[in-house]
Amino acid sequence: MNTSFKTFKFASTILLIVVCYFSGYSQSETSTWKAQFAVGINSPSQNAFVTPFEAKPVNFPTFNIGLQRMLSKSLGVKLDFGYNRFSNASNSPDFKVNYSRINAQAVYDPSDMINFLPPRISVIAHGGPGFTFVKPLGNYVDYNTSFLNAMVGLEVHYGISQTLSLYFDTSYIYSFGRTHDSLGDGFYNGNLLTATVGISISLSGCYYCE
Repeated sequence: MNTSFKTFKFASTILLIVVCYFSGYSQSETSTWKAQFAVGINSPSQNAFVTPFEAKPVNFPTFNIGLQRMLSKSLGVKLDFGYNRFSNASNSPDFKVNYSRINAQAVYDPSDMINFLPPRISVIAHGGPGFTFVKPLGNYVDYNTSFLNAMVGLEVHYGISQTLSLYFDTSYIYSFGRTHDSLGDGFYNGNLLTATVGISISLSGCYYCE
């Protein structure tokens, strides 16, 4: 089992423990905590690969898990973990890469100011700093890379109930890793675009709902 997958399992376990804890929290904390789970696709920036490597423009899978705390009806913060896998294009040497990241983000819901949105639809922006871990597989396991990142994204939610929503998220993860001139410097240090579909669960009711 590779290190990135172990990291994903560890982060998932920690999040589930936290979710279980806050699910039993007193009703005075209603709806301040939300859990999010999403799956989708990713697209790495091609110019960040060392020649002659090139990735597929669209890759699966991407998994995101997160814990969000709403400070008010429109403002919040969240901590989330993302796991991404991408692999070689047809004209490139064979490779697979595990791209994992963890980010602390601010959350902003401007839906009350967007009057034309249907009642069940909301739009949420999020963004913040984080850290990325890149682990190539196969013949390139020795060329690990890690670097700081900054993430921004936009979610569109459809409310199924006051405590559960389906959402689509598109996010861009900007890399602060240095440019690689050779494979010895690392395998990949670039930006990543993701698109996911997931669920957002209010852990103890709906305090901020009208």
